[in-house]
Amino acid sequence: MVRTKKDNLFAVASNLSGLIDYQEDSVVSRTLIDKKAGTVTLFAFDEKQGLSEHTAPYDAIVNVLEGEVEVKISGKPIGLKQGEMTIMPANHPHALTAKTRFKMLLVMIKS
Repeated sequence: MVRTKKDNLFAVASNLSGLIDYQEDSVVSRTLIDKKAGTVTLFAFDEKQGLSEHTAPYDAIVNVLEGEVEVKISGKPIGLKQGEMTIMPANHPHALTAKTRFKMLLVMIKS
């Protein structure tokens, strides 16, 4: 049984992709962990959706669960597909654009 956030995801087996659904022409997010040390957030992007260029004061890992995405870090494009990941370094501008519908797990380390 996969439990919802309300039921508590701790100490149960969960399929990450199954914890979030796509929405047409949208980006959907679901925070799994939000602590002083960092956050773990699931995202589901519809095709051609994205996040505009921005910076963050912390390193972050993008782990692609489904589909394909182009990540730009300091202007350098990186194509990622299911099973691949990259690290977005702190204070470097980055943006994401879905090449297909895709889901990712974003792990941000604050300390």
